[in-house]
Amino acid sequence: MVAIKPSEIDAFVARPDRARPVVLVFGPDAGLVSERVSALIKSAVDDPNDPFALARLEGEELTAEPSRLVEEAQTVPLFGGKRAVWVKAGSRNIAAAVEALLALPDNDCRVVIEAGDLRRNAPLRALVERAKNAAALPCYTDDERSRARLIDDEMRGAGLTLAPDARAMLLPLLGGDRAASRNEVRKLALYARGAKRVTVADVAAVVADASALAIDDIVDAAFAGRPTELERELAKARTAGTPAGSIFFAAQRQLAQLHRWRTAIEAGENFSIDSAVPPAQFRRKRSVEAALNLWTARHLVAAMAELAEAVLESRRNNALGDTIAERALLSIAVKARRSGE
Repeated sequence: MVAIKPSEIDAFVARPDRARPVVLVFGPDAGLVSERVSALIKSAVDDPNDPFALARLEGEELTAEPSRLVEEAQTVPLFGGKRAVWVKAGSRNIAAAVEALLALPDNDCRVVIEAGDLRRNAPLRALVERAKNAAALPCYTDDERSRARLIDDEMRGAGLTLAPDARAMLLPLLGGDRAASRNEVRKLALYARGAKRVTVADVAAVVADASALAIDDIVDAAFAGRPTELERELAKARTAGTPAGSIFFAAQRQLAQLHRWRTAIEAGENFSIDSAVPPAQFRRKRSVEAALNLWTARHLVAAMAELAEAVLESRRNNALGDTIAERALLSIAVKARRSGE
């Protein structure tokens, strides 16, 4: 088995083993998967934007034509130099194509396969983990130790130190998604540029609770009638381990506000979106405006009843909480979208 130990993954990404040119990067943390794939690609070719140096393949292409992967891996770069293949597996089973690639007696081409969360017995994962010329890099949501290491790396790179109390404040504000956490820390470093030490005041001024922001995005996408965006945000929340109860609470709270505001509008009262949405939540203004245009007070009351029923059902079936929340919010999003058509 060649599944890289979690403690050894960063070292492998920094210096990939040439004896294992095929690398599968997978796991529930989409941000971390993307980050590691990008690092592997950058180290494999001189210019990732050069189509002659980097071939990009989708899982659907390989399902229809499995031999395509071997052909791309054996293609000699037109202008010389290094070559790599980047495969986005998606939901397709591309094990047959990868098996043919692994059977090659000699392969110098770096092949990076980007996948989502794969079970231990998934054909692609099992195949790569058994191969001597391949490596599997699992990407799980960051724990406190990983987040601490991320903070230290970013602060060191920015030439900053972090006060102990600021560090204690920052850690719980970061979620399980690596990309979101890194963005928050880099934003903090940019804010503190020119200073030598990052303080509690800096953290309070800049870093928002990433999990709270993610829930806001879920709620806004639902009531503004954007089901595709909603599905994407819900997937991020599941990756970060956001409880369904927190999502339900935020949705019910926003629903009550929308009903109050919509009732005022229909009663002819003087209503201003600028005064309704506080400056700290200005980023949500357009979504709130869209929701108020799509919903009537009467329909919002019906949505309240529908959401309350979903909350009750989730409490009765706690193990299905995520599924129940997703179903209820998608129903709301679809109804909002239809009302705007």
